[in-house]
Amino acid sequence: MHKRGWSNIGVVGAALLALAACGDAAEDAAPAAEIAEDGKPALPAIPVMGPERKIIAFGDSLFAGYNLDPRDSYPEKLENALRAKGMNADVINAGVSGDTSAAGLQRLEFTLAAQETPPALFILELGGNDLLRGLSPEETKANLGKMLTILRDQKVPVLIMGMRAPPNYGPEFQAEFDAIYRDLAKEYGAALIPFWLEDIYREPALFQADKIHPTADGIERLVASTLDEVEGALPPAAK
Repeated sequence: MHKRGWSNIGVVGAALLALAACGDAAEDAAPAAEIAEDGKPALPAIPVMGPERKIIAFGDSLFAGYNLDPRDSYPEKLENALRAKGMNADVINAGVSGDTSAAGLQRLEFTLAAQETPPALFILELGGNDLLRGLSPEETKANLGKMLTILRDQKVPVLIMGMRAPPNYGPEFQAEFDAIYRDLAKEYGAALIPFWLEDIYREPALFQADKIHPTADGIERLVASTLDEVEGALPPAAK
């Protein structure tokens, strides 16, 4: 788990200086309008305002940013996107590659205790490695349920990032696994994205060679497709 400095997601071109000559005398340089990456005039930057909103992004390699520059991880890009909209967001990357729901349960309380103040939102993203390692849906659900109980007892709002079992696991297993996230969200009053890879899973070019982990472009798409849900899951800032 690491802490980064804050940055904005908007990529704005450097200010251009135009020199206009009149006869032999050069006039003072004047800054041209800022130009965005797509060649269109850039929108004015939105100032970051309000109290800090700490978000813990707790998951596996999909959050850790496996095989990516740390700046391209989902938590980092999410923080950038929120700050670009003017929110004073601090997204903590608590993703650990290889974590199952059982491993996440073991480190949950330590992660919460390490924070100076309770998070405004806890994003829970686990279950993919349970599938890969053959854990039963019952075990996955039990582990996630225990985590949600801890978070509820500490009054921490939760957004669950749901996963989906592939068809080759069979229809019965698939139905049982896919229902885990929906059922837990309902039981614990958590916000839910039913399948958080929905926007990219049909596009192989947005995944690395292992066909499991998104590329940097894939992460960018995931942030864009889940940003509204993250904002909606955040409770109003205290005044």
